[in-house]
Amino acid sequence: MRRQGVASVRRLRDASCAALVGLWLAPITGALAQANPPGPGSAIGLGNRGWSGADTNGQTSANGLEFSARAGVASDYIYRGITLSDHGPAAGAAFETRFGPLYAGTTVATVKLPTEPAAEFTFAGGIRPKIANIDFDLGVTYFAYPGERLPGETNGINYWEAVVRGDRRIGEHIRVAAGFAYSPNVSNTGAWSQYAAAGVGYDVPGHLLPQNLAVSFTAAAGYSWFGNQAAQLGGFPLPGYLNWQAGVTFTHEAFNLDLRYYDTNLSKENCFVFTGDPNARPGGRVNLVTNPDGLVSNWCGATFVAKAWFALN
Repeated sequence: MRRQGVASVRRLRDASCAALVGLWLAPITGALAQANPPGPGSAIGLGNRGWSGADTNGQTSANGLEFSARAGVASDYIYRGITLSDHGPAAGAAFETRFGPLYAGTTVATVKLPTEPAAEFTFAGGIRPKIANIDFDLGVTYFAYPGERLPGETNGINYWEAVVRGDRRIGEHIRVAAGFAYSPNVSNTGAWSQYAAAGVGYDVPGHLLPQNLAVSFTAAAGYSWFGNQAAQLGGFPLPGYLNWQAGVTFTHEAFNLDLRYYDTNLSKENCFVFTGDPNARPGGRVNLVTNPDGLVSNWCGATFVAKAWFALN
């Protein structure tokens, strides 16, 4: 490989890992986290992070100060269709405080990313008003990745994102949700990011289930698009892509089990450009601007994930 090619690959990996890291196990507002879910484990996931407290405990407080927490493990760490754990297991925990419609919280999660951070931490706050028949969530989240061993040309990948989401129930058992997220500098790459998503959920009637068991089927799809990265990272825009997921969640008192399928329409070549996968291999289609060595990654393909956690109020 030519020296110029090696340098290009290194720049690509620095840029791409920065783009990737901003993705998954989110803040208590979670990227498009659940505004007012009907019950533990039944949130419609719109690109929200894995153990976000708001994902299952986002209801507003009616009686002063309230707290919620959750912790669990998953067979993979998927965020908007892309693994943040190199398709390996991950663990995480979240804590949230609510006072009326106001909320604030934090999460921590294990990750395996190109910059090699010690963990992922998120800090979030916002408001969850109810307008007409729609439960809204408006929040801001800061993503932090301490202890990065390979921070790259951008000197780290910390960044923030603003989100707005709305949920509405249709009848007794059907729910719909939609949301939008924006970051002015995703993963410290210099590129703005936007994400729009929508989903639907169905809660199985309680009289059809054993006592203290709840079952919810949910599915959602979203699209991400980006601006140009900083000049030192190549100056080109990160590849936009579609992601989708569907699955079922079982809840028994505080215990939750989710079984879910994830996928994206990213090619293996663009998957490398986006993620900077350090285990990418040659053999793909060459793009002289974004991927001059034709490296390919499997971090963005079809994945089945089992996730279990406990949620406490």
